[in-house]
Amino acid sequence: MSSPRVRKIADRIQVIVAEMLERRIKDPRLGFVTVTDVRVTGDSQQATIFYTVLDATGDDEAALAATAVALESAKGLIRSEVAKQLGMRITPTLTFIADALPETARHLDEVLERARKLDEEAAARRVESYAGESDPYKKPREDEDDLAEDDEA
Repeated sequence: MSSPRVRKIADRIQVIVAEMLERRIKDPRLGFVTVTDVRVTGDSQQATIFYTVLDATGDDEAALAATAVALESAKGLIRSEVAKQLGMRITPTLTFIADALPETARHLDEVLERARKLDEEAAARRVESYAGESDPYKKPREDEDDLAEDDEA
């Protein structure tokens, strides 16, 4: 997507698909779908649409699979709407791909949490001790002879 024209087409396709999923497509298999990104080839003949699914029931794999099937079945309707609103001579072919960004972010959160716990454990094991004596300042030396004279008197 090097040219600004292709970027504008991708942004417009993202808006059109999101509006279609929100308002016109009433498939019960669709979960809470968010269109995260659209990438269009340089010749504007293929558009890859990345989406995420927020599952309210907690079964991510089943919701993702059902959403993929619903998007495949609605692909023709969505493409015809994209063609109508873009008004281009050639309408891009749409490909829906589940975005791996949430899974990657979840994995990074787990790694960061594990690192934080290890840091806390290391801080708990650390002993606050310094090299050298507890009192690092020099004191005047007292000779043993002076001490002996003081004891005799």
